[in-house]
Amino acid sequence: MPLVEVTHRPDIAETKLRELGEVLPHLVSVAVECPEEPYDGDLQPGDVEIRFRALGPFDRCGLDVVIEIRSKWFESRAADRQERVDGLHEAVAAATGLTDFGVYLSLPVAAWAQGD
Repeated sequence: MPLVEVTHRPDIAETKLRELGEVLPHLVSVAVECPEEPYDGDLQPGDVEIRFRALGPFDRCGLDVVIEIRSKWFESRAADRQERVDGLHEAVAAATGLTDFGVYLSLPVAAWAQGD
């Protein structure tokens, strides 16, 4: 399950953030798909967690939006991580029209448990 944090300038339009929130689950799932965690296109609640945060008065950021993704490390996922993040950046730009943004993909060694 990818965890996604979107940090944005406070003046980014709510409609743009809503649009980003609608497309990110699918685009992130495609970007991190691997044999160990295949993506079947049928996202369920909790499959991708997204949190939005406006920059505060003391934050420093040179971009309008920064999208940070954390997804469990697998060798197959890590082997081509730059291609994955480049493809995700292109897909987000095409889907939303955003231009001044960055995407950061982190693949930590991790574990996940979830209750029903």
